[in-house]
Amino acid sequence: MIEIKKNATFDLVSLGEVMLRLDPGNSRTRTARHFDVWEGGGEYNVARGLRKCFGLKTAILTALVDNEVGRLVEDLISQGGVNADHIVWRAFDGVGREVRNGLNFTERGFGVRGAVGISDRGHTAVSQLKSNDFDWRRIFTEQGSRWLHTGGIFAALSSSTAEVALHAAKEARKSGVRVSYDLNYRPSLWKAIGGKEKAQSVNQALAREVDVLFGNEEDFEVALGIKIEGVDSNFKELNADSYKKMIEQVAKLYPNLEIIAVTLRTVKSASTNDWSGVAWSKDSGFIVGRTYENLEIFDRVGGGDSFASGLIYGVLEGFSLEKSLEWGLAHGALAMSTPGDTSMATMAEVKKLAEGGSSRVDR
Repeated sequence: MIEIKKNATFDLVSLGEVMLRLDPGNSRTRTARHFDVWEGGGEYNVARGLRKCFGLKTAILTALVDNEVGRLVEDLISQGGVNADHIVWRAFDGVGREVRNGLNFTERGFGVRGAVGISDRGHTAVSQLKSNDFDWRRIFTEQGSRWLHTGGIFAALSSSTAEVALHAAKEARKSGVRVSYDLNYRPSLWKAIGGKEKAQSVNQALAREVDVLFGNEEDFEVALGIKIEGVDSNFKELNADSYKKMIEQVAKLYPNLEIIAVTLRTVKSASTNDWSGVAWSKDSGFIVGRTYENLEIFDRVGGGDSFASGLIYGVLEGFSLEKSLEWGLAHGALAMSTPGDTSMATMAEVKKLAEGGSSRVDR
């Protein structure tokens, strides 16, 4: 597997937005009378999973408005055990005309009714970040981190966040820090800033500066522009050979990549999915993971992020790619069995499931 720093203040730092998730539970946003409150964000969820499930030391690089909502998000981050020292705080103007904190209303879905996410994140503090808002030398060299994780959600928030992500990746690699990037394509985020073409331009540039690339099959096609002959736009005909060809194309285009990992999900209903994944590394080649057929879903949000944190944990611990992939799949499956964006799984549960254990009661 890839070489990684042995000693640093943090095992991983994540760069991205942390929003306040308002969850109507078993109801719908349009009819809700109360909401559960969680914190969440594609990049942050990876740091939190590594801290709370796997016990590693992690930090978040983000920005919040200094008001009661921002301080609530900070409190939730602290409860998750993620270091919050590098939050950039912005002054509140009393209304939120200039800068605000992001909100995310998310319905879990059930049966034939799919999950629905309604973001309210315009003009957020994190979308206005610039590269000089962070002391990169302090973060990557003086304090030190073994790994940086960021992704396509953060990069899509504004033209400046794409620049911050690229700058961070370059600075991290200069300091010997491994960098992972989750393509995480969201059409709604790119719509107003150039659409698919802009997404491909940004993601192609970032893919050249990272070591580990995550995504699903749609991410690779839409966000990177990878084409696979003989496969329809819904990926209904994809099989292991198709994924292998796709990954081989990505590896050839981006020779800097050490690991590529793809999550595979067949949505039978909002409540039942088939869940699997494949991975590739320069050392191990192409590997197909276990398939969790008819996996019952409680809350699908964050499953891919938990897959990423489980796989990253395995790589940091020196596991084989095959074992790392299985830990990622198990962690993702468990994360989708509980509410909220972030994992509530324990390392013992991940280990048991990854090694073929059942869901029989533990007494």
